[in-house]
Amino acid sequence: MSFASPAQARPPAQDNFYAMTKPVGSLCNLACSYCFYLEKAHLYGGTGTFRMPKDVLQVYVRDYIAAQPGPEVHFAWQGGEPTLLGVGFFREVISLQEKFSQGKTIHNALQTNGVLIDVEWARFLAEHRFLVGLSIDGPRGIHDAYRVGKGGEPTFDRVMAGLEVLKAHKVEFNTLTTVHRKNARQPLEVYRFLKKIGSGYLQFIPIVERAAPVGGALPGLWLAPPPDHPGPDEAEKMATEWSVRPADYGEFLCRIFDEWVTKDVGTVFVQQFDAALANWAGEVPGVCVFAKNCGRALAVEHNGDVYSCDHYVYPKYRLGNLLNSPLASLVDSPVQRAFGQAKSASLPRYCRECPVEFACHGECPKHRFLKTPDGEPGLNYLCAGYRRFFGHIDSAMRTMTVLLNSRQPPAAIMGTPRADWVPSRVRR
Repeated sequence: MSFASPAQARPPAQDNFYAMTKPVGSLCNLACSYCFYLEKAHLYGGTGTFRMPKDVLQVYVRDYIAAQPGPEVHFAWQGGEPTLLGVGFFREVISLQEKFSQGKTIHNALQTNGVLIDVEWARFLAEHRFLVGLSIDGPRGIHDAYRVGKGGEPTFDRVMAGLEVLKAHKVEFNTLTTVHRKNARQPLEVYRFLKKIGSGYLQFIPIVERAAPVGGALPGLWLAPPPDHPGPDEAEKMATEWSVRPADYGEFLCRIFDEWVTKDVGTVFVQQFDAALANWAGEVPGVCVFAKNCGRALAVEHNGDVYSCDHYVYPKYRLGNLLNSPLASLVDSPVQRAFGQAKSASLPRYCRECPVEFACHGECPKHRFLKTPDGEPGLNYLCAGYRRFFGHIDSAMRTMTVLLNSRQPPAAIMGTPRADWVPSRVRR
């Protein structure tokens, strides 16, 4: 196979886009109970190394850089567990990025469970300024509830050992925390623990999964999101035992927000709070689930298959393969644009008339499997939680927006008496 030189690279995509790269597919050294991606092994025969071949890696790095319309390129390496590939794989990544950079600034982020992080890894990550996302669900008992090894053994101590190595080598890191049935009612314990271990940027990802139907073409795998939309009473039965309850998730965010807004604005960054402020201020949020439309965050599997979204790695949503189609053409394809625009086009009337629709935008379509009170399909499973949360923060968000518009930092809200906050317009 021949490869184009940087000068012969394909034209860029029409707009900025992002890809979650799965260089080791769904292969992982842990067996977290709630992991939605482990099942994707069935798409590729269920066995094998799932290691991205050199020819696929070279095409991907070259095309991903060339397809970005701006001067900065952000690579995101996920899994599965990408550290299973070893440091040598990522040294090759750096070499290819330097070869095909075209003068652009390259950034790398690595999402990891942390258990394989050692001195060699930490030195490499520090040298090449990787941003490390560490998956950790809270203190020991909370973390070990679902984040376990292949034999069901706890992993907390191994994760913390990896984190200490990262910190010793001054590797920049943030934390990704899933919110599930067992930690949703301990918000402040989780939040304070994450601050204590030094995380300054927190992501709280709600676990919402449904059991796969019996008798599917591929064992245990949803071939496509189910078409049925149960009512609220049936939804609880349909969700897996580890899925977060909507009301619990809303309260989880509210409790953390109340502590954050009085103590930590400007020093601790919570993804949901940042996205909310962007929407209140009329800016584009930095996370697709709270944007009006999506479709600019794709998934790239180990063999070069490109899917519409990390949450839609199903045969129906396979756009093509990097070895056969330019990445930019897949990103801008009519099929992918329709996928992204469907996020707003498919919102039921109940959502369109909601006073916090501008902040929620129906959240992720993957979670829209309920019926609205008037029987229309497409309501998000987490709707009740989001209505509670966005209504709860309305006054604070309006106040911080006023501060921004007057060229003051949002952190100034911590010195503003609540009596002087902008009144909320959301009726609760």
